[in-house]
Amino acid sequence: MYLFVFTILLVIFQYVNSKNILDKYENDITKFKAKIEKLEDATVIMQDENLELMHFNLEHNEDAISFFESKGLDVSELIPFIKDELYTLNEAKGEHPLVPYASMTDGKMMINTIKLLNHKWILADFSDGKHWGELFLTYRITDNQELKFNLVEYFMYPIQSN
Repeated sequence: MYLFVFTILLVIFQYVNSKNILDKYENDITKFKAKIEKLEDATVIMQDENLELMHFNLEHNEDAISFFESKGLDVSELIPFIKDELYTLNEAKGEHPLVPYASMTDGKMMINTIKLLNHKWILADFSDGKHWGELFLTYRITDNQELKFNLVEYFMYPIQSN
């Protein structure tokens, strides 16, 4: 009789313990499914934003790529070349040849980021470490395969006071 009671108590204990474990697993699965759904929604939003950002980008602009290819230029080599030429201007002695502002710190105005929009236009930002602004440039490749830049528009942001 004692053995029978002990066995029933053991079975009840195992049943309750197993039920608690299964309930916890189901709860965890529900939480993870909700988290996965939220992350999938965030992924879709980021993909949409990425597509929008790619719209004004030379690497994804078929008309601009065709323009260069019709001139016999390889875009995969041209894009790094254009960026390198702009960054090389940072090394010029004195003030930067394209940035129309003189540095107001011990540093030098230098181009930091470049975005090639298409086969004619470039956006770039510049800074001397404290002051910063943006440039709108045009560029062209001459018949002699020389790269020419033209400053079209520019501005400097006001210093933010703390």
